[in-house]
Amino acid sequence: MKSILLASALIGASSLIHAAGFQLSSPEIKAGSVMDQKFEFNGFGCSGENKSPALQWSGAPAGTKSFAVTVYDPDAPTGSGWWHWSVINLPAETTSLAADAGLVGGANLPKGASHVRIDYGVAAWGGTCPPQGDKPHRYIFTVHALKTEKLEIPADATAALAGYMINANALGKASFTAKYGRPKAQ
Repeated sequence: MKSILLASALIGASSLIHAAGFQLSSPEIKAGSVMDQKFEFNGFGCSGENKSPALQWSGAPAGTKSFAVTVYDPDAPTGSGWWHWSVINLPAETTSLAADAGLVGGANLPKGASHVRIDYGVAAWGGTCPPQGDKPHRYIFTVHALKTEKLEIPADATAALAGYMINANALGKASFTAKYGRPKAQ
C-alpha cells in the first residue's frame, strides 16, 4: 500500500516538474500591472473598447493535446467571482492568441477553437468592468494544457461547466494577474 501511495505521489510530482517551465505572457499587459482602458467592457456603465489582449505561451507539459484559456475576476461582488473569457479546444500547436481574438463568433480564433458563454451572457471576450470606486480588481489570465484534444461540452455551457471540464483534463497551467479599477463617480 505504501509503495502504491509513493508511486502515485511521484507520478503527480513528475507532472508538476514538467509543467514548471510552462509560462504565459502578453505583449500588451505586464504581470502585476494596471490594464489599459481598451480592455474595459463597453456596457453595464463601462465605456471601454472591449478588446481582448494578445497572449502567448511556451513550455507546455509533455502530452498536451489541446489548450484552454480563461480570464477570471475573483474580486467581483457576486459571491462567485466573474468569468471574463473562456476559450476551449485550442489545438496543441497553438502558442498564442492574437489581439482581439475574443470577438463574438470566434472569427479570430484558431480553427477548431471556440468561446464558452461567460458571465456577461455571451460567448466572447467580456472586458473589465469593476464597480466605480472599488479597489482595483485582479484579473487572472490562465492557459491550461489539456490531456484531451477536445472538450465535449454543450454549445450553451456556462463558464463554470467549462472550468470543471478544463480542470478534470488539465496537465498543467500557467497564469499571470493584472489589475484594473475605475474611479468613484463624481
